[in-house]
Amino acid sequence: MKRFLIYLLLGGSLNLNAQTIEVATFGVVPNSFADATEGVKKAIEASKDQERTIINFPKGRYDFWPDQATEANYYISNTSSEKEFPVKKQRIGLFLKGLKNVTIEGNGSEFVFHGKMITWVLDNSENISIQNLAINYERPGMSEMTIKELTPTSVIASIHPDSKFAIINNKLEWYGEKWVTRNYHAILVRPADGTMFYSKWDPFLTSKAEKIDPNTVKFTGDFSKFRARPNDVLTVRDTYRDYVGAFNYRSKNIRLQNVHMNSMHGLGIVSQFSENLTYDSVYVEPEKGSGRVIASSADGMHFSGCKGQITISNCRFNGMHDDPVNVHGTHLRVTEVVSATTLKLRFMHHQSYGFDAFIPGDTVAYLHSNSLQIFAQGVIKSAKLISEREMLVEMQKPFSAELKPGDALENVTWTPSVTIKNSRFERTISRGTLITTRRKVLIENNVYYRTGMHAILIENDAEGWYESGPVNDVTIRNNQFIECGFNSAPNNYVININPQNHQLVPGYYVHKNIRIENNTFKVYDYPLLSARSTKGLSFINNKVEQSDFMPKGNARPAFNLIACTGVVIKGNKFDIEKPTIKLDKMDGKDFKSDSFITHKK
Repeated sequence: MKRFLIYLLLGGSLNLNAQTIEVATFGVVPNSFADATEGVKKAIEASKDQERTIINFPKGRYDFWPDQATEANYYISNTSSEKEFPVKKQRIGLFLKGLKNVTIEGNGSEFVFHGKMITWVLDNSENISIQNLAINYERPGMSEMTIKELTPTSVIASIHPDSKFAIINNKLEWYGEKWVTRNYHAILVRPADGTMFYSKWDPFLTSKAEKIDPNTVKFTGDFSKFRARPNDVLTVRDTYRDYVGAFNYRSKNIRLQNVHMNSMHGLGIVSQFSENLTYDSVYVEPEKGSGRVIASSADGMHFSGCKGQITISNCRFNGMHDDPVNVHGTHLRVTEVVSATTLKLRFMHHQSYGFDAFIPGDTVAYLHSNSLQIFAQGVIKSAKLISEREMLVEMQKPFSAELKPGDALENVTWTPSVTIKNSRFERTISRGTLITTRRKVLIENNVYYRTGMHAILIENDAEGWYESGPVNDVTIRNNQFIECGFNSAPNNYVININPQNHQLVPGYYVHKNIRIENNTFKVYDYPLLSARSTKGLSFINNKVEQSDFMPKGNARPAFNLIACTGVVIKGNKFDIEKPTIKLDKMDGKDFKSDSFITHKK
């Protein structure tokens, strides 16, 4: 409470000269259940004439329907393909385009969205704050049902009241407000353990469904391979990411403070080519007391091609079908050398395309895709999209003759510094944090609790997801890693530094300067840290404790190091059996450790 009061005082001092716009002036009434979309749109429009504006929502519930919403086209990274969602036309609840110095003040309100909508879009806006509100959907995109009884031939499940369904021709159909689920993806949540496991909807598709109570359904069919326990929650969504929770595009100095994202369609809060983002006390988790277990159909926060400083502090992530935090850029492949200064480039991943990956003045790195070896840099003179999938870029100077079709370009200008601190990551099917940026990264004082895969993954690839790029300065300190990785065995390393350089170049290292210090690892299995093609890696003064959370797998090295150099492992306390280390494509000069570590080559 003290911290919140200090924030209010500081916020007040920053807004002394702000003009307050009351949404009630435009007919927006809390707790009326009326459509607030048009009135809020007018309040936002009125802020354009002010130097500094607070758009004030008296505490209450505000409903937003897509009927009166702004409609706009956005190509958003990591969302949907041409086949899945060919026309990128989305409806938006709060649309702030070309605005400066605007604060959305919720005063503890709840914004409830109907149908499929992006909750907010900040487009080419600057100095925007969104604070003191909760985001929810009348019908979340996730469907949830609790397993009550199961046999090899039947399942009885209690459907969550928010998960609308119908029994049609003896089959259960999930539906929402003007949408239905057609492409099923299922994950099993075990609330008692805080764990999530991959599952399938297939046996329910072929079974007979019968409603035996208003929200209870009996399924009869072949459930001999359905692995679940009573009180597990089966969560089901559509695989198509046609919408995102919120979208920040070509905007800067964005602040989210005390924002609860209780449910989100698609990819969560996406920031693309935006600068200086501060997220303080953002809670991506189901509403307390709602009985739901999932808050986001995919990531919690996704950052693609951003720059400046990203700060995530005092946040919570609980209930996601993908990664809580993902920070990366996008590699584009060279398909044609048009002239000594001009290249044709192509977006390669089916879910990322159509956006301006480069603009004039951007510095780019040239690299070989299979080795990730950066061999030169250049500056963009002009760039244009010539189709949804292709760009034509002209460089200020001729590029290296080493550049060939099949190589890739990374945008160096749009790479951020990142701080993630005092936050909690739990109940996620996959990783806790993915991070690939060449600028300074600090991950400290966080709790990673039973993340399904690696708590932290540092990758970089130009042949798969095409998510760039190298890291040069990463500090991971004073964190707690508790029983992570149970969905990725046998390679269930708590921290995985895994660049996808399928060709190793002698003397070239993709990642550099990664320090893992003063953390506590509570592990149930052998794997702890894996690293590949990294120069300057330290694992110092960490504490490693044994857990009996799950049975151990077969004996494996705690440390797995491939083609690394400058590795130091020392000063750690192991309250487990003596750990082992595996070295591959390394020799004695590449590695230093305390004497109690056993080496395996």
